[in-house]
Amino acid sequence: MTNVEIPNFGELLAEHLSGVPTEAYPYLLSQLERTAADRYRTWADDVPAHREGILNCAAREDEIADRVEAMFPPSAEHRDLVASIIPNAKTTYYNAFENYTPVQQMTIQANAERQGANAWQTLKAMYPEQTDALDELSAIELSSADYLDELLPTLS
Repeated sequence: MTNVEIPNFGELLAEHLSGVPTEAYPYLLSQLERTAADRYRTWADDVPAHREGILNCAAREDEIADRVEAMFPPSAEHRDLVASIIPNAKTTYYNAFENYTPVQQMTIQANAERQGANAWQTLKAMYPEQTDALDELSAIELSSADYLDELLPTLS
């Protein structure tokens, strides 16, 4: 496989994340998880032999988003703010995958899952009462990363 440049998604998305109040940040992250779920659904079509496993990754992204929305219910104001940010953040996120094959894109995503696991860990300082739940979110992220790490060598 050719070299794949793995972006730091926190830095890449910083311009979109910086204007979000702390209490809306988990909801914003949940919506980014939904964006990743959409990517997985595309890859499931691109790699039909592994459709089920890839769709399981999409389901995990949606599960994370559902859990976060239940843990940190957003106000109407925060929903509106995030809705105004997500289209540009999604474009920035998708651009990181541009010019790569689906297998290379999934290589990037495997790393993005590990970055996502770390993002949930950073929230523990702000929400110590949610430590166990945030650990669970990280574990879900890592499940998808591990799946991709096992799958990708068989595809290259």
